[in-house]
Amino acid sequence: MRFFGTRGSIATPGPQTLRYGGNTSCIEVRSKSGTLAILDMGTGAAGLGRELMARGEPLSGHILISHTHWDHIQGIPFFAPLFAPGFEWDIYAPRGIGQSLRQTLAGQMQSIYFPVAIEQLGATIRYHELVEGRLRIGDIDVTTRYLNHPTLTLGYRLEADDVAFVYACDHEPHSRGLATGVGDIFGEDRRHAEFLAGANLVAHDAQYLASEYPRKIGWGHSTIEYAFAVARLAQVEQLALTHHDPIRDDAAIDAIVDTLRSDSLRMAGPHILAAAEGHEVDLSPRTFVAAAKPRFLGEASLVTALVGRSALVAMAKPSRIDELSDFLRADEVHVHRCGIEDAPGLAEREGPMLMLLEDTGDDRAAKACHAIRRLRGGDDLPIVLVTSGDHGASERHAHAGAVDDAFTDILMQPYSPIYARARIRAWLMRAACRWVRPSEPNDEERRLAATRALGLWQTAPEERFDRITRVAAAALDVPIALIALMDRDREWFKSCFGLEIREVHRDDSFCGHAIFQREPLVVSDALLDERFADNPYVTGAPGVRFYAGHPLILGNGCCVGTLAILDIKPRHFDNSGLSVLHDLAQLAIGEIERPKGV
Repeated sequence: MRFFGTRGSIATPGPQTLRYGGNTSCIEVRSKSGTLAILDMGTGAAGLGRELMARGEPLSGHILISHTHWDHIQGIPFFAPLFAPGFEWDIYAPRGIGQSLRQTLAGQMQSIYFPVAIEQLGATIRYHELVEGRLRIGDIDVTTRYLNHPTLTLGYRLEADDVAFVYACDHEPHSRGLATGVGDIFGEDRRHAEFLAGANLVAHDAQYLASEYPRKIGWGHSTIEYAFAVARLAQVEQLALTHHDPIRDDAAIDAIVDTLRSDSLRMAGPHILAAAEGHEVDLSPRTFVAAAKPRFLGEASLVTALVGRSALVAMAKPSRIDELSDFLRADEVHVHRCGIEDAPGLAEREGPMLMLLEDTGDDRAAKACHAIRRLRGGDDLPIVLVTSGDHGASERHAHAGAVDDAFTDILMQPYSPIYARARIRAWLMRAACRWVRPSEPNDEERRLAATRALGLWQTAPEERFDRITRVAAAALDVPIALIALMDRDREWFKSCFGLEIREVHRDDSFCGHAIFQREPLVVSDALLDERFADNPYVTGAPGVRFYAGHPLILGNGCCVGTLAILDIKPRHFDNSGLSVLHDLAQLAIGEIERPKGV
């Protein structure tokens, strides 16, 4: 990986920034196999673009944008490979609420700001809107996590070739007291450290010193001391300080690194470096504890997942309840309002996707929170404590039965409206994602070998399989029937009745869940199922509502795929239907295992 831009907020060229650089954020990352990922497109992207064009051949790559503030996207209009026909780019960024990613990026290229419109870009460009979750680009596994910034912002964890790299810009400590780097790390700050866990290298926002932070609260950036503290807790191998403050010159950065390196040696922390333009880091494998993988996929549905969902606001102050309710309604979320004591009962009746509870300085919010946690599904409900100051974590933890662990997060006043709204949107987007990636079976490698040994993958249609799907569609009165085989990343249809597409990504697959559980899977209405409601084949064409899949388990015990039926309307599927599906699945297994030529 190479740094092409390391400065925060605004490009700062000049004699005082020659060694660490004056361009804003941009990092090039390449896997051993050649997958190209670019993290952020600040002004440093112009130099990277010139290098890529100098190679003289078309290429494809992936651009991961943390958020669309100007210092992270201003290089896009000057990135020459976007203008070159024959090049292909996938651009990823946090999904907003309102305009699309393409519209947002086009905004800075309107004629009043820039002479070239986004429509004049000559490369093939695909836009992807992300939420917190996971995705795969080439041979790189990417995990996304919301950071603490006054707009929806994602950190990216990239894993490939047995190494892990994390990019975390722009991010402010969740607990303001941790800006000094001293104190217990808990709640969302601990979860942030878990996102960094064991990485070979973390490039972390380090714009401020702790002494500067009191004047910058709510601006959405880390202190150098905080970055070091969370990296040390996460047992990171190397920490690269980046997003340097535009007023900080090379000599000041040198002094900071020298101090931190001595602290790191004394406290057994990570190796410290300051990100510098042109600096290249070759990451080598080491033994590390991998970060936990999210259940959800990172790529967002094209439809708004918030419409029709509800949130509960339990407050004592009318002004605060009005303000927070307005933020939620602006995103088309229905708001239930109540007193703090009434919150558990209302939560049980309404099943909200988010709850905001006011800290009144006594134990009422704590009691309500614990009561909700005891409800069915209450453990998964995001509950945010809204408080007028740092909530005294150590004292309250000592006498209130680990209250801090019960709350999901804390929203502290004073806060600006733009900051509060961004935080609320992040909580909403986390809760709104109703699309779960299928898990891998325990015998995945053996299963893959058995699938490939069949010799059926991407072979021509055969009547012996097509006959089964035709009968399945007719006997069970559905428009679509499939015999699906599952490889590592793709689900491919050996036979496909009533559907034009012949393969889907495994992450998008219904069948992957049936293969994992090795039992028939019936989804009566996908829009009401938390695993599938935001699946692109539910929200988009063909609009799947009903699914029933029977695993195809060979004589050697390996599950290679499914016989599945689908409908574009919800339906009930009784035991007689399951019996027919079972019988047809046995016929499919017989054909799969039949020796060639027999």
